[in-house]
Amino acid sequence: MLIGEYRPNIDAKGRFNFPAKLREELGESFFITRGMDNCLFVYSGEEYEALARRIQALPLTKAKGLQRFFFSGAAEVTCDAQGRLVVPPLLREHAGLQREIVVIGASTRAEIWDREAWERQCGQLTDEAVELAMEELGF
Repeated sequence: MLIGEYRPNIDAKGRFNFPAKLREELGESFFITRGMDNCLFVYSGEEYEALARRIQALPLTKAKGLQRFFFSGAAEVTCDAQGRLVVPPLLREHAGLQREIVVIGASTRAEIWDREAWERQCGQLTDEAVELAMEELGF
């Protein structure tokens, strides 16, 4: 399970130190694609293949938008010997990644956020919304 919040900085070439704990879970190479809410989703090879199978199982009329969104900008990546990852320019643009970023574990995927966007997203999550979700889960 991918968990935690990390706050690396990304350089002008799109490189940053990808958290070691997440690298261990994701494997030697993994996939980055556009995510919802203007972040990037990061999947292990196994999870990415499962996502692809689920999307491909849908009728084309329902799947074409998802296929375009998730696959057109996707990239298979590996970290270098120092643990640095390079985010392709198209994906950096999608997420508006500047110098300060946040990488989070989100169960079966990781997410990469521009730090200001992450803070805005967190600010929208109210105590009441969390309580309602927990209630629906039987807590």
